[in-house]
Amino acid sequence: MLYMKTMSNVDVFAVTSELNEMLRGARVDKAYQPLRDTVIIRFHVPGEGRVDVVMQAGVRIHRTNYPPQNPKVPPSFPMLLRKHLKGGVVREVRQHGFDRIVEITVEKDQEYTLMVELFAKGNIILLNQQREIILPLKRKTWSDRRIASREIYEYPPSRGINPLDHDPSELEDILMNSGADLIRTLARNGFGGLYAEEIVLRAGLDKNTPCSNLTPDDIRKIDAAIYETFKPLRELDLKPHIIGDGEDVLPIELRVYSGRERRYFESFNDAADEFFSSIFREEIRRAHEEEWEREVDRFRKRLRIQRETLEKFKKTIEVSTRRGDLLYANYSLVEEVLATIRRAREKYSWDEIKNIIADARKRGLPEASNITEIDRMGNITIFLDGEPVRIDSKLGVPENAEVYYEKAKKAKRKIKGVMTAIEKTEKEIERIEKKRDDALRNIMVPRRRVKRKLRWFEKFRWFVSSDGFLVIGGRDAGTNEMVVKKHMEPRDIYLHSDIHGAPSVVIKTEGRDVPETTIQEAAVFAASFSSAWTRGFTSLDVYWVHPEQVSKTPRSGEFVARGAFIIRGSRNYLRGVPLKIAIGVVDYEGERIMSGPPSAVKRMTEKFVTVKPGYTKKEALAKAIKSRVDDENLFPLEDFIRNLPPGKGDIVEDD
Repeated sequence: MLYMKTMSNVDVFAVTSELNEMLRGARVDKAYQPLRDTVIIRFHVPGEGRVDVVMQAGVRIHRTNYPPQNPKVPPSFPMLLRKHLKGGVVREVRQHGFDRIVEITVEKDQEYTLMVELFAKGNIILLNQQREIILPLKRKTWSDRRIASREIYEYPPSRGINPLDHDPSELEDILMNSGADLIRTLARNGFGGLYAEEIVLRAGLDKNTPCSNLTPDDIRKIDAAIYETFKPLRELDLKPHIIGDGEDVLPIELRVYSGRERRYFESFNDAADEFFSSIFREEIRRAHEEEWEREVDRFRKRLRIQRETLEKFKKTIEVSTRRGDLLYANYSLVEEVLATIRRAREKYSWDEIKNIIADARKRGLPEASNITEIDRMGNITIFLDGEPVRIDSKLGVPENAEVYYEKAKKAKRKIKGVMTAIEKTEKEIERIEKKRDDALRNIMVPRRRVKRKLRWFEKFRWFVSSDGFLVIGGRDAGTNEMVVKKHMEPRDIYLHSDIHGAPSVVIKTEGRDVPETTIQEAAVFAASFSSAWTRGFTSLDVYWVHPEQVSKTPRSGEFVARGAFIIRGSRNYLRGVPLKIAIGVVDYEGERIMSGPPSAVKRMTEKFVTVKPGYTKKEALAKAIKSRVDDENLFPLEDFIRNLPPGKGDIVEDD
């Protein structure tokens, strides 16, 4: 059974030791906030590539292979992290003392520190070089400490013993001055319940022994047990594992779990990722369910109010019609009452009439028994067949009855509008509930990201032509240089679009003759991945030349920018090349995403999507493509984004 474990001081020591080795020298990429207390930061590690680190305030920090779906609208906190940290280089990941505080130092225009607090409810706090708080995930205030923007960051007071660097006399002092038993004293002084149990077990003592009864020999045993328990940490001899069916995750072996099934991992980051991500998946699902329930409840509340309004109008029609009918049914009685009131009004004020009627009612006079109320405006309430009916003494019976009939008519007219509104709300609820059910059924809970080994050509843009030729193109100035200088050989063919801001494209011939179809496809590729796509062009001129015509040597007085080349001799032009790219999952030395001319992609897979320059943002476009071609969820969304041309685009539905 899963429970909400939080990382201990020991866990933090293990995870930061590994993260420091892993991230030192890494470049910060982006930050995301999938849940209110959780931040994911993506790093680029030289030689390894993308590494995602999850930070959940008050709970955990570790590398994750289960990156969750990013929110459509990013909150302000991760956006601020991107602003200050993106492009920065990680200098160190360290644990503060032996506390549950992790510090990630990043160097950019200045030195920034990201504080991840894992004690209590936790926090994530960005500091500048002067240790001033730029922004915390949560603003908090204590009597001796304040976490808010522009405040200088202060560490919370350290509590307890550092088992990796403690003075035996310090331990003796704590034990001898404790009024509690042994297990509680150790737990409250930095070891927590689990490691306090381990220490007592190794010391061979009764955990319920009052500290006041401990002998000097007992204290020596406790000190030795602390040394032995945490020796693997000092020597970094970690054995990361999960106990049983997700009962606990530990970086070192403990005797308290002796005889229990253990599942071992290569690193504590991996073990923590497996342990916490199973819980996190449920949190993600629950958060989505709650979000949808709030949306449905909003319309349910509207429907409830509309139905109450409908019932109110129906009641108005019923009561008003009945009271109008009662006036006609008691015509003579009502007329007599009205005549009596009018005669009295000639002699008395409304207040006096009111008092006279009240007195007559007290004396039981039948003339006043039907009148229950009268106001200064001349409005009278009389009982007709046991029901109070309010009438205007200045009007006759027909006019008073018409007032009620008109009220009923007005309510009838309003009922039609309310019925239409109810029908619309019911349809909206049905639509949202269906959308909710579909969304929850297909919810993208974090799934393990399997790191594929990239082939050399995947550093570039690439595709395989209909005739089986590998075609590669640069992604930027640096890879343009590599395509030409490192991978272009004498019998290859070089292509370039006739526009500034275009990739160098090379057809790898391996000495074979190149058919016209491959040259045409490579031209479509070269045009589509150029700046012409961003500008919304539908076609572009492309030329091809032989490798010996491509040079980096400028004429006297000229300068050739990085990624650019000089073409000498005649160029072979292909005019009006269309901008159109297909994307699909193909089997080419393993399953890969391939983006290239539709004719080439179509030859290698039946499931592909064709796109053209358009108006849909890249992320939304990539999501739509992924949903159509990646049934088995083999690739993260970022891989589809990476394979799209620059700028916006639209799906071509008739291809």
